[in-house]
Amino acid sequence: MRKSKVKFTIIGAGSASFSAATITDILLNKSFGELDIEIALMDIEEEPLRLSEGYCNKCAEALGKQPVITATLDLRKSLEDADFVITCFEKDRYYYWSQDFHIPRRYGFRQVYGENGGPGGMFHALRNLKAMMVIVKAMEELCPSALILNYTNPEAKLVDAVSKLSKIKIVGLCHGEMGGKWQLAQFLQMEDEWDDLETEACGLNHFGWFTKVARKSTGEDLYPLLREKEKKIDLLAHWDEYGLSRIMFRTYGLWPHPGTNHIGEYVAWSDEFLASAKIQYFYDPAEHNPWKSKRIPEFIYSFSSNPTDRELYPEDKKYYAGDPAYTAIFEVDEDNLKPSDEYGIKIAEAIFFDKPTEIGAVNVPNAGYMPNIPDGMAVELPALVDGAGIHPKKMPALPVAISAMISHQGAIHDLLIQAYAEKSKNKLLQAVLLDPTISNYNNAVAMINEMCELQKELLPELEW
Repeated sequence: MRKSKVKFTIIGAGSASFSAATITDILLNKSFGELDIEIALMDIEEEPLRLSEGYCNKCAEALGKQPVITATLDLRKSLEDADFVITCFEKDRYYYWSQDFHIPRRYGFRQVYGENGGPGGMFHALRNLKAMMVIVKAMEELCPSALILNYTNPEAKLVDAVSKLSKIKIVGLCHGEMGGKWQLAQFLQMEDEWDDLETEACGLNHFGWFTKVARKSTGEDLYPLLREKEKKIDLLAHWDEYGLSRIMFRTYGLWPHPGTNHIGEYVAWSDEFLASAKIQYFYDPAEHNPWKSKRIPEFIYSFSSNPTDRELYPEDKKYYAGDPAYTAIFEVDEDNLKPSDEYGIKIAEAIFFDKPTEIGAVNVPNAGYMPNIPDGMAVELPALVDGAGIHPKKMPALPVAISAMISHQGAIHDLLIQAYAEKSKNKLLQAVLLDPTISNYNNAVAMINEMCELQKELLPELEW
């Protein structure tokens, strides 16, 4: 019998990227609108939590909805009887991310970005895995049948770990595949024919590959046209975003997504294709140590998306709760409330109402869905979702070189999970030494020791 009410718990309710969008998606959803809805907002910090609570109340009022809204710093209270748990948390994101980026590079390791891949991505994973497993253990007691809809990075590593360390169900969600489709539309000059562009992609999160690019109306394979048009475009156009993607397309025959920053995290030679790597979190070490002063340098995503003509005397900026750009995210524009393109609530609706829905990308453990990739490893691929759950699509085999790069990351995931479970720096060292960007044993050990000291408040306990 279908339930008459549904409870969503959003952990990391102050998330700038996903919280407001998820709240809006819940309240705009017509299917859930027929039920009694409870939205439980949970965060570890009061001010972001209250911003999110205010947004939820104002959004509900603007839409004429009357959900039960709770906001709490108490994880267990938020999880009681939850049907869906949306995880989108990050503690002091830029403070620790700047360390993930800088410290490995200071030891000579050629990683870029440091969010999902490379040694920086490993420490990011361990920090968030520690927090994720607290959530999972509480769910095992309070809502064991609930599904985690996870937006927290590193997506693949966390989905892999939760799937292997618990029976709690989890699906990882990312909009990288949609961004990649938009890139294809640009190269194919099909921006105005978006609905006629049909794609399928699979691989590793932030290292996906389009196995199908076609014209929906005719079934025409558009890869030959893509190769023709890509060759005609200035190779330096939007270099930071597309340069590496284009070289990998020419080399491996498939278009990767989402862009240089992310796909480059898994490739040792990618730093040559990210011009902005030299200015990401740039600071003058002769002037100060940002991790002692807490004056975190500004994050620069790429030259493609950030102005290069900087102001000489910009106003002092705050990047967290006091940042006007952050607080603006939680302001309700009653005339422009519309669903996001995120997959989370679409999946929840498909499962709760047994409403078959095609989803472009989910992160789940491989179970024969992707040939030449180890079973059990978290992979990203399209799926059909209905009342029986998530049914990933069987995909064609990726080229050997691509599947080898992905499988290599699977071994790193396994060692990271062992490092967490066994509290072992030695297993972490094994994972680090497998990474393509690592070139020196002594520096790898020194980097681990320094990072474990810098991030000891958030990392799990690890010993040699």
